[in-house]
Amino acid sequence: MADEFAKGLGILTGAGLAWMVLAGWFNTPSFEEQQLSGPDPSNPDMYTAIALELKDALFWFAILGALTFWVVIPIGRELYAAYAAE
Repeated sequence: MADEFAKGLGILTGAGLAWMVLAGWFNTPSFEEQQLSGPDPSNPDMYTAIALELKDALFWFAILGALTFWVVIPIGRELYAAYAAE
């Protein structure tokens, strides 16, 4: 169980840090207004559009990756153990 927790925590912190860096670059218009949750740039160039898609992918990877290792895999193992015991 500790192995799954460490993997989930690594995914959450790594992808979360990368998301925060990209959100800080593209979604923080000033430090007096919304930070990390401002609107996306209205007319992005190609690299900005790629970075914005990567930001969204990293957000969902952090959430779903951590939940996979913390919830889905342990439940699957418990179900397998209960099924094998019968």
